Amino acid sequence: MEQLLLHLRNLGFTEMESKIMVELATKGQASGYEVAKQLGVSRSNVYAALQRLTQQGYVRCGEGEPARYSVLNPEELATMISGRVQASLAYMESEMPRGGPVSPSFYNVEGDRNVLGALVRQLNLARQEIVVDVWREEASLLRNELEQAEMRGVRLLWAFDGGNAATAPYPAWPPLGGELPRSGGRKFSFVIDRCWCMLGMRYEDGTAQAVVTEHPVLVELLLNHFTQEMVLFELEEDMGTELTKRYGERYSRIYSKYVLHDQNGEESEEPDEQAAGQLRPEDDAD
Repeated sequence: MEQLLLHLRNLGFTEMESKIMVELATKGQASGYEVAKQLGVSRSNVYAALQRLTQQGYVRCGEGEPARYSVLNPEELATMISGRVQASLAYMESEMPRGGPVSPSFYNVEGDRNVLGALVRQLNLARQEIVVDVWREEASLLRNELEQAEMRGVRLLWAFDGGNAATAPYPAWPPLGGELPRSGGRKFSFVIDRCWCMLGMRYEDGTAQAVVTEHPVLVELLLNHFTQEMVLFELEEDMGTELTKRYGERYSRIYSKYVLHDQNGEESEEPDEQAAGQLRPEDDAD
């Protein structure tokens, strides 16, 4: 019931109107007095809401004394709401002032639902290219949108980070002071059409945080990181035996030259091994 009321409110109905519509749908038809008594609210508020709903066509008022009201069946209601929403969206899109140029800004997005929602909206707007650096768990949540983008002709470039392949780890940069960073999260980044990007972290408890921007500096950084990751992967795939023969165990420690030391003067532990590859969603996004 609460979910239904929430979605009715999302469609533009007030809380009172939503409750009245659900009550009428449950009873089939009822007088204003009966609805007010069932909901435990004043009759004046109920009659005012019923008048609005009747004028808008969502509720019908029958003849008789007292008048009895009924709501449209779900199919009629959905068709009417959909038509009006689409008409309003089309008008807004064509008539909304576009204004002048806006300087790129950085926006914080909090919460798993908000992060995924922002990604879904932007993926659906992609026209040319999507660059994805993500763990398989997060890729699977967006599989439908990514497949739809590919069907539209959008170019997809993938780097999956699953921590389960024998490639050289990236250096760990321990904090210089203060509390240790929150652990248990999975980093991800998306660059869409080389002008919009999101960089964030999703945690095991279902929470998520991300930064969204169209600033060219961060877009360029993420694209460069992706390129370096893919080039390294390709080199290791093509020259793995030669690299091992030439460098031996030292190859796996090359990154350690660039790892900062913690306050005790000790090197941080090496992170989990990383795997990067250019894959299609149907290969590994299950």
